[in-house]
Amino acid sequence: MQGQAQDLAIGLAPAAWWVTVGADRGVPDMQAAFANVFGQGLWTIGGSVTAFLVGQMVDVTVFQRIRAATGERWVWLRATGSTAVSQLVDSFIVLYIAFVLGPQQWPVPLFLAVGTVNYAYKMSMAIALIPLLYLGRRLIRAYLARPAHAGG
Repeated sequence: MQGQAQDLAIGLAPAAWWVTVGADRGVPDMQAAFANVFGQGLWTIGGSVTAFLVGQMVDVTVFQRIRAATGERWVWLRATGSTAVSQLVDSFIVLYIAFVLGPQQWPVPLFLAVGTVNYAYKMSMAIALIPLLYLGRRLIRAYLARPAHAGG
């Protein structure tokens, strides 16, 4: 319902002063800018929510399968392995919904290029954070191993 109201509002004829109000700031057609920004928003939100939900389901499933296969060993594998799969799914779902199905209608090569760069960045960060994963795990285990009366 909100998306239909938004499309209707964007499609209305603007007041004459509105179209050129931003010309001195480099925006020759404010209505076109408005339509581009706000017309894209719901597609981006919908893509983000869908990608998050699907990605989280994939992440939990892969994490549990790796954990079942490795037990308590190889924490990095289950954390990074599940992230590798879920972020691949997430990276491409959000872009597909927001920018291929949405009003921008990206061509497939652009979609694949941006998705690949996004995924590569996410994976490089996941790999770089492996030492922090082990540090956090060590700190949590040390904290939980303390006697109840020792802490403040």
